[in-house]
Amino acid sequence: MAGVAEPGWGGKVEGVSGQTIRVSAALVVDDIGRLLVVRKRGTAVYMQPGGKPEAGETAAETLSRELREEIGASIRPDELEPLGQFTAPAANEAGATLIADVFRARIDGPIAAAAEIDDVRWLSRAELETVAVAPLITEHMLPLIQGE
Repeated sequence: MAGVAEPGWGGKVEGVSGQTIRVSAALVVDDIGRLLVVRKRGTAVYMQPGGKPEAGETAAETLSRELREEIGASIRPDELEPLGQFTAPAANEAGATLIADVFRARIDGPIAAAAEIDDVRWLSRAELETVAVAPLITEHMLPLIQGE
């Protein structure tokens, strides 16, 4: 995308008004087709696990760290499958645009809410239509998993 700077950058992007927020996010679907979502403390909207990069991190390194911090999942950066970069309105920052590097991840072990995460859920496709979820999920992730 033209105008996107290095990971961790939050500023202006050509063709996008307002602030931009750069994140890495995980698309995790279990064996029965449910999507893993998290809800941060003090918010009402569910989103994909992931977060903002720290200085010097690649998108995959960011996601690996965030998965460990947020839900206790140990996934190496080289185990993440890049799916692309997606843009959507930010769920919890009014007027901001999210630019997300999305990776498919497989989680086999136990997970639990940690750090700023208040709730972790596996949602079926039907539940995703009735629960408050981030625009990134409705605009980009649902079409991806419906194609599976």
